[in-house]
Amino acid sequence: MKTTPVRIGIVAGEPSGDVLAAGLIRELKVLFPDAIIEGIGGDNMQAEGCHSLFEMETLSVMGLTEVLAHLPAILKVKKQLVEHFLKHPPDVYIGVDAPDFNLRVETALKQRGIKTVHYVSPTVWAWREKRIHKIAKATNRVLGLFPFEHLVYDRYNVPYSFVGHTMADAIPLKPDRQAARAKLKLADDLTMIAVLPGSRGGEVKTLLPSFTATIKRVLSSKPETVFFIPAVNQRRFDQISEFLHIHAPELMDTSIHLVQGHARDVMIASNAILLASGTATLEAMLCKRPMVAAYKLAPLTYRIMQKIYKAKYFSLPNLLADERIIPELLQSEVNANNMARYLLHFLEQDNSQLVEKFTLLHQKLKQDADKQAAQAIVEVMNE
Repeated sequence: MKTTPVRIGIVAGEPSGDVLAAGLIRELKVLFPDAIIEGIGGDNMQAEGCHSLFEMETLSVMGLTEVLAHLPAILKVKKQLVEHFLKHPPDVYIGVDAPDFNLRVETALKQRGIKTVHYVSPTVWAWREKRIHKIAKATNRVLGLFPFEHLVYDRYNVPYSFVGHTMADAIPLKPDRQAARAKLKLADDLTMIAVLPGSRGGEVKTLLPSFTATIKRVLSSKPETVFFIPAVNQRRFDQISEFLHIHAPELMDTSIHLVQGHARDVMIASNAILLASGTATLEAMLCKRPMVAAYKLAPLTYRIMQKIYKAKYFSLPNLLADERIIPELLQSEVNANNMARYLLHFLEQDNSQLVEKFTLLHQKLKQDADKQAAQAIVEVMNE
């Protein structure tokens, strides 16, 4: 019988993983109140009691070619993290998303007899399906967020549990838009567009210029519109603020309001959303707001992905619905003309049918994810 505290290793590589991991840690602490929890995490994980051994920002890099410049620092962290966990073996290691990093760590630890769980399935259903063999070698079980993922894992007989998404549990099926507007001190009749250019520095650098041009284009048609930009952390706040003060100083604090945090309130309070494709599109869907999703990849990354990406869509609402229910723009399509046109369309039409589709998808994802994930991890620990 184990008398020493349970040790849990857990690593998230970006803000969306930090949110998922924080909810999971909260449930694991209910089951193991004295657990020692350490790894890599952001503010949310640390607030739940996780000791972060390295800065999460080191791992927050997106894209195939974009990673190359950061590779030495990432490999150094990986080496030191594995050494730490081999010296202080956890009862289970949980890699939250960040598959290029976490699967390597998981493989090294599993080979030494440490049980591993990978939380958030890599996109084997969209590209590089044969990665499933690497996943099977790395982890004792995969915890997935979306109901369509199990088909690939069943095909290869790899242990998989669909746990739903913690955001679907946290966000009401009918979000209170009036309350969100009251928090932001917005009048009910004011037209407001939420603008989210991404959580990573590279995303913001790439998308903010065209997003700012879109803001100006919308204002030329609807000058009374206001725009709220919720920065995910202080680093993104400073980055966005510096850009806007150079390129749109006349709009700051009049048409454009930059805030730190409060992304969910901003989304719920908005009439429409312009955002970087990623987890934020899922949150916008759960907030029941019409959106325009945009993304730009490095040219070489884009050429590579054109050859290997097999899914019909890249934004999560469209993937979940298996149809194009929101505009998703990529590369040259990401321009002020296109984005402003879609946003103005949303402002002028009845979006109730879109909201109904969002609600049905929300219900499928509402599975009490934190508890389900914690229970699956306990099962792995006891296997």
